[in-house]
Amino acid sequence: MITTKVSLTEEEQQELIDNEFQALVDDYMKTKHRQKVEKITKAFTFAKQAHKGIKRLSGVPYIMHPLAVARIVVNEIGLGSTSICAALLHDVVEDTEYTVEDIKNVFGEKIAQIVDGLTKISGGIFADKATSQTENFRKLLLTMSEDIRVVLIKMADRLHNMRTLDSMLPNKQYKIAGETLYIYAPLAHRLGLFSIKTELEDLSFKYEHPKRYEAIRKKIEATAVTRNQLYKEFATPLRQKLDEMGIQYDMKNRVKSIYSISTKMQTKNIPFEEVYDLFAVRIVFTPTPEQDEKTECWRIYTAVTNIYRLHPERIRDWVSRPKANGYQALHLTVMGPNGQWIEVQIRSERMNEIAERGWAAHWKYKVGEDTPLDEDGQLDKWLKEIKTILEDPGPQGIDMLDALKMNLFSSEIFVFTPKGDIKTLPQNATVLDFAFSLHTDLGFRCIGAKINHRLVPISHKLQSGDQVEILISKSQKPKEEWFNFVTTGTAHAKIKEYLRKERRNYIKKGQKITLDFIEELKNSNTTISDDRLIHFFNYQDKENFFYHVGVGDIVLSENTKKLFVENSGNIIMRYLRRFGTNNKNITRQLPPTPPKPEKKEEYNQEELVLNKKKPFILDEESYNRTFVFAKCCNPIPGDDAVGYLENKKILIVHMRSCPVVIRLKSTYGERIFSVEWKMPKSIYFKAMIEIRGIDSVGILNKVTQVISNQDINIQKINTETTDGIFEGRIEILVHNASEVEDLCGSLLKIKDIESAVRYLE
Repeated sequence: MITTKVSLTEEEQQELIDNEFQALVDDYMKTKHRQKVEKITKAFTFAKQAHKGIKRLSGVPYIMHPLAVARIVVNEIGLGSTSICAALLHDVVEDTEYTVEDIKNVFGEKIAQIVDGLTKISGGIFADKATSQTENFRKLLLTMSEDIRVVLIKMADRLHNMRTLDSMLPNKQYKIAGETLYIYAPLAHRLGLFSIKTELEDLSFKYEHPKRYEAIRKKIEATAVTRNQLYKEFATPLRQKLDEMGIQYDMKNRVKSIYSISTKMQTKNIPFEEVYDLFAVRIVFTPTPEQDEKTECWRIYTAVTNIYRLHPERIRDWVSRPKANGYQALHLTVMGPNGQWIEVQIRSERMNEIAERGWAAHWKYKVGEDTPLDEDGQLDKWLKEIKTILEDPGPQGIDMLDALKMNLFSSEIFVFTPKGDIKTLPQNATVLDFAFSLHTDLGFRCIGAKINHRLVPISHKLQSGDQVEILISKSQKPKEEWFNFVTTGTAHAKIKEYLRKERRNYIKKGQKITLDFIEELKNSNTTISDDRLIHFFNYQDKENFFYHVGVGDIVLSENTKKLFVENSGNIIMRYLRRFGTNNKNITRQLPPTPPKPEKKEEYNQEELVLNKKKPFILDEESYNRTFVFAKCCNPIPGDDAVGYLENKKILIVHMRSCPVVIRLKSTYGERIFSVEWKMPKSIYFKAMIEIRGIDSVGILNKVTQVISNQDINIQKINTETTDGIFEGRIEILVHNASEVEDLCGSLLKIKDIESAVRYLE
């Protein structure tokens, strides 16, 4: 939905700007930073003059955007005057005639350097001609090593753009929301900007799935009274105990974000009512001179577990060993008053600020705002790993973003080398990941490992606390299947580049063998082109053919030469009809004939001309002519959907939550279009529902009866019962998504059916 543009008089605009600037100054004056209001006022005046007369799409003066970014920088990230000035000036060089040199002359080297970094990574994120985010993101990450404030201000810029996204066209909303969820939210997570990461996810979800967002929001609101009562019952005895211990603290309950609730519902195929960890209790304490933070955390832990029963497998000690993004806290899960599991998070005030503001707060506590981060810090180590991928010429486009995302969005485990050194790796990392984290050659030669003196394969997943000794062999080398054994971006990139180089070498070798073979034929007074030779072996392209010759799958033997020397194609065809292409007389190891490519849909050959201001209509007339449904997610009418224009000739319709389209939105945003369903009820679509409940006599009969009563055809049923629990998946034919929702509601009314949800493969 696009909001109506704001129309203000000059006086109203000036009042709006002045009030916002005063709010920025008030916010800044409340901080502990050195008060440099004059410097900030100077930057504001400069930026206001530079952007004079320019308006945002919403109709408000453009200067309101830099002011909003500056307020996020000071309030939500916690930076000081240098960053505030850079935030106010961040669009000046890109959008006006002023240069970085002008900024340097007026505000000095440091602010000019930050503005220059922000300018380099801008241009294209919201532009119509932005064809790929890859290079933009590459620049973004590389600038982090120069001054971390560049990327922190960029995160503030993205957050404000997401907060004002309603002024943009739907296709632009989907593009920006998609790249935010795919790139910026994981980056905020890695930087420890938890509150910003959560808001970016929720805002992205709000624009991509407005109906689902609103439905979950209303359910959270509806359960507020019950939830608050549960928290009160839980907190009362705990407060009494902490007060007796003389601990200064603040205790609150934190509701799970809408996006994370939706993600859990989808990944576990459960309804809202079965999301049991809907809220967590957070205890933030003020440490005393007598007790260090770690000791105080464990004192509070003891108080909690003396009152409530502990879940032994749900303890997370990030106090002793912080996460790679600087996060520190002690997490535990206990049984609440009414038998519900409740997570408790214990943090000091310092830990809490780092948890909310990430590396900005960590930076402030370590060295102060105007000093660079310690080179040996965890962020620097992570940046080195990222830069390895960025500087590698191999991964491009979406492949590079996928490799980076492996590093951006991962929980950590801690493992030990044989000498006792600690290495941080993503959760689910394998022996092979660990080998590559030590050295590239160790990764290439890895054949297994000894974990705690026990022999394991390269695919073995590591656990925190494992001591790992890598075993190598000089004859070992990377293989295609290794991609299934790694989770880190670095390992993935190194394997891919090795295989790419190896393939290129085999292609060169195969090309030389082929050319030599053709030359030998010429000496025998037989002329043949490489195209004819490739066609003879039933290959479609030269590279693939040369590769198989190079690795020895195809042997251009003396027998093969005889076929061409003995006078032409008729002899060859008779020979092939008699013996087939795999006959040993032709080649010792000729591979089976490659399968013919699948016949593609006969799309219209005319280029589609689409209007970005209006949604593309999905109707019966255009079905399979100008649009088709993506097979990766199988959308049906009523689903939140989006169109991807392929080859300018066909619109492929995906569900907005489809992982494929999320990647496409972040890389080919200009090809994304909003769509509107207008399919008639005469057309049927396949859908799958998943049901679960207590096995009882006649339960399946009741289920099929309910489905039949709603005039829905059943295509397939798969069911199984384990220890009295009944589970099943039913493939049905429906007209739209509403019929699936209604059916699930009806099935839930059956006694012993505990859940019924649409299953998305």
